[in-house]
Amino acid sequence: MIELIQIVLQISLGIAGGIAVGSGVIALFIVLDMIPRLAQLTRSYNKAHSYEGAMIVGSFAGTLADFWNWRFPLLSLAVLPAGLLSGIFIGLLAAALTEVLNVLPIMAKRLYMTPYLFGLLLAMVLGKTAGSLFDWFVYNR
Repeated sequence: MIELIQIVLQISLGIAGGIAVGSGVIALFIVLDMIPRLAQLTRSYNKAHSYEGAMIVGSFAGTLADFWNWRFPLLSLAVLPAGLLSGIFIGLLAAALTEVLNVLPIMAKRLYMTPYLFGLLLAMVLGKTAGSLFDWFVYNR
């Protein structure tokens, strides 16, 4: 009887956590207006539904791959397109967040760093890249 209660509780907590995280991610995409902005930048308004569908299918496939520990025995070069697309997505997300919040211009103005804004952006990009490479090549060994 206790095992049944434990299983039901684990299932309930798993579903509740999944709903909470999924709702937060979708709310972030809605607040950042990523899909319409991407369609506007690429002048492909008629493909906005395809972008939404691709995000849903990608999220679902990623969830299944994580749950079932999918492994793909690919060569190192075959992984490059997936890494490139993941980097593009993360870059779009970061750019959308920065654009919505206007963090950098406000920070540069208040710290009297407006002439150094390009250097600030470059330092942020290089720092994020160096940290990611360190995590990927050194920390995960």
